[in-house]
Amino acid sequence: MAETIHTKVLVIGGGPGGYVAAIRSGQLGLETVLVEAARLGGTCLNIGCIPSKAIIHVAGEFEAMAHAAKAPLHGIALKTAPAIDFAETVKWKDRVVKRLNTGVAALLKRAKVRVVQGWATFSDGKNCTVDTKDGPVTITAEHVILATGSVPVELPFLKFGGPVISSTEALSLATLPKTLVVVGAGYIGLELGIALRKLGVEVTVVEALDRILPLYDATLVAPVAKWLEKNGVTVHLSAHAKGMAKGKLNVELKDGKTIELAADNVLVTVGRKPATAGWGLENMAVDMAGAFVKIDDQCRTSMKNVWAIGDLAGEPMLEHKAAAQGHMVAEIVAGQKRRFDPASIPAVCFTEPEIVSAGLGPGDDAAKGDDVITALFPFAANGRALAMDAGDTGGFVRVLARKSDHRVLGIQAVGAHVSELSNAFSLALEMGAVLEDIAGTIHIHPTLGEAFHEAALRALGHAIHI
Repeated sequence: MAETIHTKVLVIGGGPGGYVAAIRSGQLGLETVLVEAARLGGTCLNIGCIPSKAIIHVAGEFEAMAHAAKAPLHGIALKTAPAIDFAETVKWKDRVVKRLNTGVAALLKRAKVRVVQGWATFSDGKNCTVDTKDGPVTITAEHVILATGSVPVELPFLKFGGPVISSTEALSLATLPKTLVVVGAGYIGLELGIALRKLGVEVTVVEALDRILPLYDATLVAPVAKWLEKNGVTVHLSAHAKGMAKGKLNVELKDGKTIELAADNVLVTVGRKPATAGWGLENMAVDMAGAFVKIDDQCRTSMKNVWAIGDLAGEPMLEHKAAAQGHMVAEIVAGQKRRFDPASIPAVCFTEPEIVSAGLGPGDDAAKGDDVITALFPFAANGRALAMDAGDTGGFVRVLARKSDHRVLGIQAVGAHVSELSNAFSLALEMGAVLEDIAGTIHIHPTLGEAFHEAALRALGHAIHI
């Protein structure tokens, strides 16, 4: 006989949105069940953010040793070139992921959340059946939080399989390919393409648009484009992949000519789409906003007490957005007054060098006009950047503020390790900082964060170190 569970809160999806919603619900004393078909942690922990950053870290270490083997680097020289056993790298990456998986499971247990492992299928807005290894489990809930995440977009003429891979397969390769073609020059494709290039793979990038990283402005992207050129990565812009035959990718160039690119693997990273298929969304009678589930500023759907968070509920598809929404929804269910209205949702691109953007950029309509001050401070004038050989990459911190009241509207940076500045940027925007707040805050020396301070000073007309 099938088991039946009645619960206050049912969370579908154990990714960063879902498990945060479940943990917070449990902390608030709400009876909570979490259903996950695969591994706790979702895409980000298992096959996205965390494993990719592990591979990027190893690639950076390998690159430094490879340079030292070619010529002395700051007094360091290696007599032989380094070797990479990528299978061992993947095993280390998997150990990192497993450690975090175990941690999430322990946190859920501590919050008294019941985890049901299996695939959930809804018959209506509040009832689902979960296929588990021990048989079907029927769950009825007062509140349902949908956190099913997203999946890679597959091109009809480049189906995943064999040499054509998604980011998931790229992070678990048994051996490194000699040649790789990346289709799509967004952040996922360039992060992985750059990492593999550092590991010695010949990398070519094919992008349908006329520039790489199209979500960022050209000035912010320029240092990344410079690195790609310097390190022998061929980039075809305004080019279209047409299909693969006999180990070669057919690509139509901007001028209409077609070329063939030899590739051991083709990494397709043309975007992600919400995971809406196969779990009965069509039976839940919720309104849609295009491909996404439609929500309001509390993540409510059109069905009473059914909530949607994270990638399922719209752009940007970022872990920290999903987690913030999950945290908020749990507190609303518990009776607290909350709404999702962040001053910014910062984004980080772990390319070489890294990119951070929070709030408005110079290309946004609200940041155009005479009432906006834009000031940039280069890392070439920052002592910490120079001391770690990161001052000559073209990196900088840029601040945009309203001229009338000096309210900070947006902050961007490109350079080594600037991802670690992202939280300071986000906090400044969330707190409604003005330029004088940043300028009047003592920033520690020597740090990259001093460039943020100097950018604010420059916007006020009196930078010290430039």
